[in-house]
Amino acid sequence: QVQLAESGGGLVQPGGSLRLSCAASHYTFSDYVMAWFRQAPGKEREIVAAISWSGFTTTYADSVKGRFTISRDNDINTGYLQMNNLKPEDTAVYYCAIGAGRYYEPSRGAADFGSWGQGTQVTVSS
Repeated sequence: QVQLAESGGGLVQPGGSLRLSCAASHYTFSDYVMAWFRQAPGKEREIVAAISWSGFTTTYADSVKGRFTISRDNDINTGYLQMNNLKPEDTAVYYCAIGAGRYYEPSRGAADFGSWGQGTQVTVSS
């Protein structure tokens, strides 16, 4: 099983930016879809963005479209989430995950993701 480690979270003011990284321990990272999820206190976990195995297909939650960008570098087994124009409602623990297939299937959501990182806290506050 692939082990994942997120980094890059922290405290940022509204309108600021953060870049999250997700380092995978196994070379098979490049064969599978990768996604970022988030969970705020008292709320359900939700998909933020997903990227296909090749990096050519991306999916975003409506709430982050135009502000967040997901990417991956398969040569170094690392995924990223660039977050710009952050809002207080973006405050959550962010998790990266690796799925069982090559593309994100919205109908299956988080059920397709078997490998998860430990999460990194993002707090947007003035």
